[in-house]
Amino acid sequence: MGPLLQYSDFLFPMDLKKLIREVPDFPKPGINFFDITTLLKDKDGFGRIIDDFEAYYRDRRVDVVLGIEARGFIFAPTVAYALGTGFVPVRKPKKLPAAVEFMEYELEYGTDRLEIHRDAIRAGQHVLIVDDVLATGGTAAAVAKLVEKLGGTVSGLGFVIELDFLAGRRKLDGYDVHSLIHY
Repeated sequence: MGPLLQYSDFLFPMDLKKLIREVPDFPKPGINFFDITTLLKDKDGFGRIIDDFEAYYRDRRVDVVLGIEARGFIFAPTVAYALGTGFVPVRKPKKLPAAVEFMEYELEYGTDRLEIHRDAIRAGQHVLIVDDVLATGGTAAAVAKLVEKLGGTVSGLGFVIELDFLAGRRKLDGYDVHSLIHY
């Protein structure tokens, strides 16, 4: 672990965008996909992501860090370790072995569902939700409602990338939203 950094150290961070590969027309024509695998393999870039989350949330109350399947699983456990908390996964249907609570939410064409173990969050716990991308905000809003349904309090929502042009932050009004990279 490197020296302890203050959040102010990140006001002028390395240009993390240079470490993200942009793939045009993926997964379909007209979509510009921001591929984080090139960021993940760069030890300084990946470390900077985790250090920034830790610096931003260290003075906030966080009892547990929740990660959203699948790419949230890359960042959330590492952030949980850095903050000295536990990690809770939110999964797609039928992936968890014990009793679950769930939230269904609207997609552009249809609905989706996310699940969490019923005993994963205790009433009154402060939960940090971490994922890779904030796009339209539907998934993140559903997970925040799921945390509250279990009696938890959302301490914040942290994203590596925010696609500002999709205005997903609007669905998260009233929550502390922290995104590291904006497009």
